[in-house]
Amino acid sequence: MSNRQTKTDVILIGAGIMSATLGSLLKELAPEWEITVIERCGGAGEESSNEWNNAGTGHSSLCELNYTPLQPDGTVDIGKAVKVNEEYQFSKQFWSYLVKSNRIHNPRDFIVQVPHMSYVQGEQDVAFLKKRFEALSKHPLFQGMEFSDDPEKLLEWIPLMMKNRTINKPVAGTRIESGTDVNFGALTRMLFAHLKSNNADIRFKHNVDDIKRAADCSWELKVRNMDNGSLTRHNAKFVFIGGGGGSLHLLQKSGIPEGKGIGGFPVSGLFMVCENPELVAQHHAKVYGQASVGAPPMSVPHLDTRLIGQKELLFFGPFAGFSPKFLKFGSMFDLVTSVKTDNLFTMLAAGVKNLSLTKYLVQQVMLSKEQRMEALREFVPDAKSEDWRLVVAGQRVQVIKNTAAGRGTLQFGTEVINAADGSIAALLGASPGASTAVSVMLELITRCFPQHIKAWEPKIRAMIPSYGMPLSETPELFREIDTAAARTLGLTNAGEQ
Repeated sequence: MSNRQTKTDVILIGAGIMSATLGSLLKELAPEWEITVIERCGGAGEESSNEWNNAGTGHSSLCELNYTPLQPDGTVDIGKAVKVNEEYQFSKQFWSYLVKSNRIHNPRDFIVQVPHMSYVQGEQDVAFLKKRFEALSKHPLFQGMEFSDDPEKLLEWIPLMMKNRTINKPVAGTRIESGTDVNFGALTRMLFAHLKSNNADIRFKHNVDDIKRAADCSWELKVRNMDNGSLTRHNAKFVFIGGGGGSLHLLQKSGIPEGKGIGGFPVSGLFMVCENPELVAQHHAKVYGQASVGAPPMSVPHLDTRLIGQKELLFFGPFAGFSPKFLKFGSMFDLVTSVKTDNLFTMLAAGVKNLSLTKYLVQQVMLSKEQRMEALREFVPDAKSEDWRLVVAGQRVQVIKNTAAGRGTLQFGTEVINAADGSIAALLGASPGASTAVSVMLELITRCFPQHIKAWEPKIRAMIPSYGMPLSETPELFREIDTAAARTLGLTNAGEQ
């Protein structure tokens, strides 16, 4: 063990979009603070945040049907949709601030406008979609949404999906022009380049082997250089564990009571990708459908236009898979080693509760390419196998915890766990994650740095004008802020269509 020890104000574990966002916010709020980033991969944004590993939609509830559940009384609950949309607005405002302030450049390299659509088939789902449209289109954040159950109109909107389709049951879709496609891998790399230019110490190919409290209540990390095996100690007043699926193990090593009893369940994903220019040119939208009965929320099928490296592609999926790894480049023992005495019964309870999920994952793993093509043909009737290839996406680790709903509840979402004194925090979970990174990191800052919030508020408002003011309750403010952000980011504002 080397005796070398470095001291810093903040350590960010993991070079993904969450650490990039938190580091960028803190660099604005406390520019004098020293920041160290530790990442086991060879560069920024190579795991969950990578553009090939699931993080591309720009979740804003414009098309995600599982964010607007049908209630027993027949109404549609839009609460989650409004919340996620509000949170995404924070992200757009912060990105706009960074571009305007010359912190990052060329916004088209990470965000472009792509219409967001929902598409359904069958009388029951068409009725649901119409109710959803009626509830959302009245809301200020969803202005500009259109509904159609006319196949000719849908052919105009999504020609690749409607061409040669046999229509023997009702079909319908909603469309909103102001949706976006976000390349979170590119954005992550931009943010870390900005941090590095502002003296952040970024260490790639370094792994955190251990983490423990020091005598002065700071945190001491044992860090291994993965190239030569050398070990160093890093000490920090604040640590953020933003290592994607790897966060759970590090949270457990920290020993904080808030991390006890929490487990994780890994789910891998696969996408079909089309690069045929002739087909790509016939589809310009992100189109979400309904998940099949019994399938988990993460499996909602969607056909997305993606811009990666200035090239338009089509992604269809996701297809679920199973691997015991918690990271795409992780260990086959990740799941087993995450089971501790404090979360054993939580994990067992989750296993019993989620037998249907296990069965679903087994079925998904066993699918052949032709069976996956059949699922794609529900969206693209003329899809040919030679035009589509299979891509393995990133790993998601869904949080398992004891809640009011019972022991071993599987959570579908993003969750921040922090110590009572705010000296360490971890981010667990998955979607809508990246899209709401700014909101999530602002919540973390509020929890972990309460003593600074009053002094920081003016700067936060300068970066995020709607901070502390629900946009859903101030439609005029929303239009003003959204127009300004859209202009800076090179997007056509919904109100200007």
